[in-house]
Amino acid sequence: MSSKDLCLSILEKCNVPVNSSEPWSLQVKNEKLWDRVASQHQLGLGEAYMDGWWECEDIDEMLTRLLTVDATSFLKPSIPLVASALKSRILNMQTKSKAAKNAKHHYNIGNDLYTRMLDSEMAYSCGYWQNAKTLDEAQIAKFDLICRKLKLEKGMTLLDIGSGWGGLLRHAVRNYGVIATGISPADQQIILAREKSAGLNINFVQMDYRDLTGRFDRIVSVGMMEHVGPKNFKEFFTKCDELLVDDGIMLHHLISSTVPQSNTDPFFNRYIFPGGVIPSPGQISNAAEGLFVLEDTHNFGLDYETTLLHWYKNINSKWDEIPQYDLRFRRMWNYYLLASAAGFKARHLHLNQYVFRKGGVLAPYLPVR
Repeated sequence: MSSKDLCLSILEKCNVPVNSSEPWSLQVKNEKLWDRVASQHQLGLGEAYMDGWWECEDIDEMLTRLLTVDATSFLKPSIPLVASALKSRILNMQTKSKAAKNAKHHYNIGNDLYTRMLDSEMAYSCGYWQNAKTLDEAQIAKFDLICRKLKLEKGMTLLDIGSGWGGLLRHAVRNYGVIATGISPADQQIILAREKSAGLNINFVQMDYRDLTGRFDRIVSVGMMEHVGPKNFKEFFTKCDELLVDDGIMLHHLISSTVPQSNTDPFFNRYIFPGGVIPSPGQISNAAEGLFVLEDTHNFGLDYETTLLHWYKNINSKWDEIPQYDLRFRRMWNYYLLASAAGFKARHLHLNQYVFRKGGVLAPYLPVR
C-alpha cells in the first residue's frame, strides 16, 4: 500500500475528509505530505503544516479526530522516532545543565510574545473556568483555588518551584500575606517577574530546584513537573520532603497523561518543550510513595482546551505587533496551541492538581473546589 493510500485509509477511519468543504477537512497543498507523515508521524504532520504543505480551517477538531482513534498506531514504526524514544529511556534528558537549556529554549523566546498571548498576570498554565467568563478571571480563579487548597495564612513561607512570571506569588502575597520565594532556570522570566512584583515580599531566584535549601510552610509548582523527567521524579519529591516543614502542605498543578511516559511527542520535543515528559498519575504517586500522603486530586483538563483557545485567539490578533516572528514560527506556534487543545479535548491529556502532606498525626485535610 502506498503512503497516500495508507494515510487516506487512516483519515477515513477518523472521519477526516480531504479537500472537502467541512471545517475539519485536510486541504492538501503538496502531495509529498503523505510520504512525510508515513515516515515521520506526528513530527512530519507538524513540520508539513509549518512548511505550508496543508491547511485546515478547524485544526483542533481535525487533530481531535485523529487522536480519538490513535491514528499513529496504524503507521509503521519510524527508525528515527524509535531511536529518539530509546535515547529518552536510556539517558537523563533533564539533568541540571539540560534542564536550564531546555527551559531557556521555550521561555526565553521573547516576553513580547507571551505578554500578547497571556492574561494580564502572565499565567502560562491552565485557568479555572468553573465561574469565569474571561481569561483574566480564569487565571485569578486558578490562583485562588491553589491558595485555598494550600490553606495559606498570613506570615507563612511559600515556595513556588518554577514560578514563571510570578502571578501566583503576587496573588498569594497580596491576598494571603505570605512571604514568597520563586525559582526558575529561565533568566528572562526572572527578570520580568521581578519587574512585575516590585515592592512585594517576593524573592525570585534563577536556579535549579536541586540546588535549593531551606524550609517552607507551603510548596507549590504549576506546570513544572512536566519538565522534571521520569528519571528525576523521585529526586524531585525527595528534595520537596527536605524543603517542606513536617506539618506543611504541598500542591502540584500539572498536565497528566493517561499512561506512563518516558518521552514526549517528537514535534513538541523538537520545537516546543525539549526534554519535557508528561507524567501519568501513577508515575507521580509512585515517586511520592514513602515520602508523602496524597490528600486530594482534582482533574479539570477540559478547562485547558478553553485556556489554549483563548491564547490562540489572543496571539493571532496581535502577530502584526511582533513582526520579528516569521511566518514559519507563527505556523509552528499556532499548531502547538491547537494540537495541545486537541489533546485535552480528546482526553489524551488531563490537568491534575495533587495535594500532598507528610505522614504522621495531622488534622484531617478538607478538599477545596
